[in-house]
Amino acid sequence: MIKFNSDYWAIIIGGSSGFGLATAKKLAEHGMNLCIVHRDRRGTMPKIEPAFNTLKATGVQVLTFNLDGLSVDGRTRVLDNLSDTLGQNGRVRMLLHAVAFGNLKLLAPYKNSEAPKLAREKLARTAGLSENHMDRIIGDAFSERFDALYTLVDESEDYNNQLFLEKEDFSRTLHAMGFNIVEWTQDILNRNIFASDARVLSLTSEGNSVAWRGYAAIAAAKSVLESVSRAMAQELAPYGIRSNVIQAGITETPALQAIPGNKRMRAHAGLRNPLGRLTTPQDIANVIFLLCLDEAAWINGALISADGGERIA
Repeated sequence: MIKFNSDYWAIIIGGSSGFGLATAKKLAEHGMNLCIVHRDRRGTMPKIEPAFNTLKATGVQVLTFNLDGLSVDGRTRVLDNLSDTLGQNGRVRMLLHAVAFGNLKLLAPYKNSEAPKLAREKLARTAGLSENHMDRIIGDAFSERFDALYTLVDESEDYNNQLFLEKEDFSRTLHAMGFNIVEWTQDILNRNIFASDARVLSLTSEGNSVAWRGYAAIAAAKSVLESVSRAMAQELAPYGIRSNVIQAGITETPALQAIPGNKRMRAHAGLRNPLGRLTTPQDIANVIFLLCLDEAAWINGALISADGGERIA
């Protein structure tokens, strides 16, 4: 089994679930020390702490911080503690920004398409059923993962027609998911604790180029993220830092479940994926692991699709 240098550390911003936690598990299995930053309510910690204990049981060093990683104070506290722990030889091999903190309000009130309703009415008449009965049949079947019905499902209840995106919503989302990674990278660089061959990685989605209803603020942030990642790849290369973005396919994570209309997105992605399934957090963790290897040193400034071919289908 490949083992990383025992002095190597990974900083994972957003490491208590989804892609971040899966990556932490993968790297720990291969000897990478971990500094995990997350922000979770106290009531959820009994569910999270066993996963952290599993990481520690692998024998690597694990630091965890439940705080606001988007704030200057939070970032300073993490890096102060980490710097003390690193000692003379410890270095940050990888920084992963996996924060899922974005606003999912609509730009305008959701307006139903007539097509699904007309199709349901036709089916109801043909079957001799009431429209309400047919709606229940389709809804129940879809909830049981008969994904091919996704075009017939009434999704109007998935959207909030009372609150809409405002300037502050965009500002907070752009910071959290767009350029907060730059602040972390700059602070780590200024402390001189990056490894001589380091990796800065972040996550994007197909929503960077395809319009998903309710995703406007996050889509804007992902565009910023991809731009600053390219800039870091160019400007930080002389310091031995490679910067890349991973475009994950639709994945069952807490972040997906927060997106309005996520069940239809999931169904559509699963049906069109050439490999016949959704992306998993483990799929992405495996890609991140590969990018941390010495052999991946020539990959810089890239947007890497890890979706089983979903984007092309």
